[in-house]
Amino acid sequence: MSWSVGQVAGFAGVTVRTLHHYDEIGLLVPSERSHAGHRRYSERDLDRLQQALFYRELGFPLDEVQALLDDPGTDPREHLRRQHDLLVARIEKLQRMAAAVEHAMEAQKMGIQLTPEERFEVFGEKDPEQYREEAEERWGGTEEYAESQRRAATYTKEDWRRLQAEVDDWSARYAALVAAGEEAGGERAMDLAEEHRLHISRWFYDCPHEMHVCLGDMYVADERFKAFYDSMGEGVAEHLRDAIHANAVRS
Repeated sequence: MSWSVGQVAGFAGVTVRTLHHYDEIGLLVPSERSHAGHRRYSERDLDRLQQALFYRELGFPLDEVQALLDDPGTDPREHLRRQHDLLVARIEKLQRMAAAVEHAMEAQKMGIQLTPEERFEVFGEKDPEQYREEAEERWGGTEEYAESQRRAATYTKEDWRRLQAEVDDWSARYAALVAAGEEAGGERAMDLAEEHRLHISRWFYDCPHEMHVCLGDMYVADERFKAFYDSMGEGVAEHLRDAIHANAVRS
């Protein structure tokens, strides 16, 4: 049984021109010719074409493919074993590449996706990623950090504007409360502390009271957080910490 060049091209997913070229260079010379001189390919020719296309797919140049196939000392099964090994190696390499690409995609979509101009527009002089590297080192393995990054990756510029507006509004009200001399254990201070906790839960990650207490302690222990809150008014950081503790007890 034999097949025409057009049929073989269809089987193999190559062009007729490619098969003509393989014939011209001696890589795949059809075993038969029709009475009219047309190429006819046998089953053995199809086997050779399959081997050639495997090697070609693996990146071998045509002259090397021909040398491999014409080697009289190579058993056909050896070709299959070699190709299997090469394909497995290729698959492993592609899997590693795919994993690297997935990692890059994840890194690309996580965090604040704004242009420098948009960041300045939304956050002013504050850099929202100033402590990203340290945060990843301290909390990168936690569910809360992963959740905050997942959420942040979905936020638009308008989302960030709304989030920042909430922060600014809360900051002004809390600074006014402290300036007015209200106690950290008072109802208004505890209500604002609860609002602070809910803001975190709504925008970043679930923040139960126990975690909120830890954050409150950090706002005083970490000089940078303390400076941030105290920039709203003298003593705000310690006042907020105490209000957070009181709110947790109240809950």
